[in-house]
Amino acid sequence: MPRPRTYRVEAVVLRRIDFGEADRVLVLYTRERGKQPVVAKGVRRMSSRMAGHLELFTQSELMLAKGANLDVVTQAETRNAFRAVREDLTKTSTAYLVAELADALTEEAIEQPELFDLLTATLRALGATDDPRLVAAHYQLRLLDVAGFRPVLMQCVTCQADLAPGRNAFSAFLGGALCPRCGPGEPSARPIDTDVLKVLRNLQRAGLPGSVQFRVPEAVMREVERTLRDLVERHTERRLRSPDLLARLRAEPAVSPLSAPPDPLASPDPEDLEVSASPIEATS
Repeated sequence: MPRPRTYRVEAVVLRRIDFGEADRVLVLYTRERGKQPVVAKGVRRMSSRMAGHLELFTQSELMLAKGANLDVVTQAETRNAFRAVREDLTKTSTAYLVAELADALTEEAIEQPELFDLLTATLRALGATDDPRLVAAHYQLRLLDVAGFRPVLMQCVTCQADLAPGRNAFSAFLGGALCPRCGPGEPSARPIDTDVLKVLRNLQRAGLPGSVQFRVPEAVMREVERTLRDLVERHTERRLRSPDLLARLRAEPAVSPLSAPPDPLASPDPEDLEVSASPIEATS
């Protein structure tokens, strides 16, 4: 029996790559099929009826048709546009980070509905929060867990001794914290403050982003973000671009909240160029 030529997915748009005169390659994260690149034909034309349903970070239900290389979007209907995220510059920029991390830490065609739920829950939490940085940190810890890279925070990653408050260290290379005895002998380790470790532990034990609310001092949050970035970049073996955008925005508080932030994912990586250079015609 032949396979159906069309099928439906529920998806969030992680990344877009312009192709040809009017098409776009979209990198989706779908509930049914995991990460999936597809092509939306003619979506960059002013007359396109699908364009508004295929914006970055939009959760939509899509009809896809089998293609020779990439499947083709034939219908799209928005389920959640996350407008509260789009109307705030900092939240929009944080959403770029959320999307970049989901893209960087996942492989194509691996079904993980729990990751799709984490992604949509994080975007909802971003829209409702007054502390996007805490939501982003919570998301990163949960994402590392779902992706199989859960950092070790309760015991020493080397000797497995329980960690007590004190002169502990952290190694992104080893994937966790080290006790005062093991830390000095590990070249990749650096000191980690007890309050930073406490925040990381609390977020790791919590549920989905948005389920906890507490204030984190600025100095502690900077170290939390640095620790998580080191972890993610260690596992992905690439430098993230979105954190630099967020740092620039925090350094320029006078930027109008109505201004659209530059898309840090707009410049294609070599992988993107491979995707966009592939044949994308649908099979007949």
